[in-house]
Amino acid sequence: MEMDALRIERRDAVTVLHLDDGKVNALTFDLIAGIKEAVEAAEADDAVGAVVVHGREGKFSAGFDLGVMLAGDMGETVRLVADGGDLVRTFYGCGVPVVAACTGHALAAGALMLLGCDVRIGADAPAKIGLNEVAIKMVLPAWALTIAEARLSKRHLQRAVVNARVTAPADAVDAGFLDEVVAPEALLDTAIARAAELAATLDPPAYRATVRKFRGPVLDTMATQIAADRAAGVAVSV
Repeated sequence: MEMDALRIERRDAVTVLHLDDGKVNALTFDLIAGIKEAVEAAEADDAVGAVVVHGREGKFSAGFDLGVMLAGDMGETVRLVADGGDLVRTFYGCGVPVVAACTGHALAAGALMLLGCDVRIGADAPAKIGLNEVAIKMVLPAWALTIAEARLSKRHLQRAVVNARVTAPADAVDAGFLDEVVAPEALLDTAIARAAELAATLDPPAYRATVRKFRGPVLDTMATQIAADRAAGVAVSV
């Protein structure tokens, strides 16, 4: 589902999702749905072996749409956060590898998107990456804590989550938000190359089965937590 903020491109066996809303790539209902639909379509296409999620220059995503988060409609806020949880879970449980091309700032839900991806390549440029919820008077939802515990370095987990520590891209590698940083001009090509390598070397049935076995407990826990948030109607994150 292409839209103004989402352009879908095929590079041989790699589907590239370009996110660009002209601003901070805020996760709206429509953008979340569009990304999720595109990932699921790639997963269902036997000709696709990997997905790249690519931000706009300087900004991967600054998190959920503040127009919803600050509007005071608790039901809509809960629904947006839960939809975001479903998106991160879709990345983490996808039947083909998902590679992030982190072009810059990745905060709150933007950072959580990184945690859902197999490989995270960042631009070596001034940017803020991290879970800043506590600093802005928010509490991370349970599903976010689950994926953070699974993906972040144990040495950095307390500071990243409880102390809302935000880092530059190079430090984000040690923390576990990124796997490597490259020059900004090389970012997209590097991410596509990493995705193409995964597509060429990993056996699809074995990959899917291993994802289910290795990540299954986290995926199942996240599903339960997201469903509980929807049922309880409690908004806990931005």
